[in-house]
Amino acid sequence: MTPRHLIALAATAALALASHSAVQAQKGPLQKIGKGEGRVDIVAWPGYIERGATSKDFDWVTEFEKKTGCKVNVKTAGTSDEMVALMNEGGFDLVTASGDASTRLIRGKKVQPINVGLIPSFKTVDPRLQKAPWHYENNTHYGVPYQWGWNVLMYNTKVFGNTPPTSWKVVFEEMNLPDGKSNKGRVQAFDGPIHIADAALYLMTHNKALGIKDPYELTEDQYKAALNLLRAQRKIVGKYWHDAFVQIDDFTNEGVVASGSWQFQANILKGKKAPIATVVPAEGATGWADTTMMHADSKNPNCAYMWLEHSLNTKLQGDLSAWFGSVPAVPAACKGNKLLTDEGCARQGYNDFEKISFWRTPVSQCKSQSAGCVPYHRWVTDYIAVLGGR
Repeated sequence: MTPRHLIALAATAALALASHSAVQAQKGPLQKIGKGEGRVDIVAWPGYIERGATSKDFDWVTEFEKKTGCKVNVKTAGTSDEMVALMNEGGFDLVTASGDASTRLIRGKKVQPINVGLIPSFKTVDPRLQKAPWHYENNTHYGVPYQWGWNVLMYNTKVFGNTPPTSWKVVFEEMNLPDGKSNKGRVQAFDGPIHIADAALYLMTHNKALGIKDPYELTEDQYKAALNLLRAQRKIVGKYWHDAFVQIDDFTNEGVVASGSWQFQANILKGKKAPIATVVPAEGATGWADTTMMHADSKNPNCAYMWLEHSLNTKLQGDLSAWFGSVPAVPAACKGNKLLTDEGCARQGYNDFEKISFWRTPVSQCKSQSAGCVPYHRWVTDYIAVLGGR
């Protein structure tokens, strides 16, 4: 996602969140599933919808297509902002939206309410997710939970040896690492505006006088402190990332030794016998909980609802969790899956739900600050400035 694209998205974010007090009336949900239209078009994170092309062990599309006659077409997106832009353009039925996109899509009237009564497997969804605020507004469901996880600190074990990092400090402040060399130029940071929340989470521990209560609900002073931390971070960051596979190459060939990351990258690197490990530092971590949401103008609503039900299939949920390094939205998938193993969910954060600050879209009228908070369109424009050295 280039700065030029982000500038356009800033205006989109401002419009989408202009009315916070209420969600305007939207087209009602489907009342009955009819015959499939023959296709379903989905915007998804890379690796989220597999048909066996990468590995024959990971295929949850082929069987669905045979059973329903609905051909699955996938457009991958590398950031939440890209997903919002694609949904704004239209032409898609579903999107696997993270919390920093879902609120914008709801309030921008780009997604429609979901009739969970037409999705029998919805009752199997983790109760912690069924009415999560990033997809459930005004007593209305706007999607079906898919997967969730945390943003881990990934590091090179040859560099850190027997002293693994315990704080996000190794990617925020210049320092010598256990190998005796500076971290300057050897660390990365996420290039999306939501990374401001990572800085705010760090400051909650390291500058308690700021009084940050929620990394997505920042006053002007708290917000400025987070931006200043990110400006300092820019001096040590060798490269900003958002493409998981590019980051894998950076850790393999470009000398990167520490960065915020997803378990997905770590799992692939470990599979290649790379000297990689992950940790959730003492300050905690941000994370993502993704929801499959349906476009307000879906042209293939019947196939879309069929996919929503299929997406909660226990085997799909477990296989995807094993592949992506995420946690299933369906707890039953945590047991009996040979790819995930019975220890997989715990390893990937299942028991640490309460420790994760899940991505949300920052809005001006927020719960923790009576005077209001800095809204997301400001996060977009100011993060562009940070990346540009301003």
